[in-house]
Amino acid sequence: QVQLVESGGGLVQAGGSLRLSCVASGLIVSINVMGWYRQAPGKQRELVATITNGGDTNYASSVKDRFTISRDNAKNTVYLQMNSLKPEDTAVYYCNAERIRTIRDFQYNNWGQGTQVTVSS
Repeated sequence: QVQLVESGGGLVQAGGSLRLSCVASGLIVSINVMGWYRQAPGKQRELVATITNGGDTNYASSVKDRFTISRDNAKNTVYLQMNSLKPEDTAVYYCNAERIRTIRDFQYNNWGQGTQVTVSS
């Protein structure tokens, strides 16, 4: 059984920074795409950024040039550095691993429990 655990959320003033981390645990051999999504109250969950195991990245236009996604494949960890935060970035941020290869099988569409990010004006 794989598990994704996020950390690093919190309360920050507009213009500030936060760094989110997500660690995948279990009998993991490899993970293809990892990403961050967010869901604000009353809104649908939306893509923030993704990164392949080769390092190719993709960002939502609303966060490009402010957020940076990175990963450490050896540690099965993905990070999201968030700079110049705005009140509209307030949401629960979720980590996702698209496909995890374990020693036994493949686990698809894996989600963490989420971490709250609140940006005050």
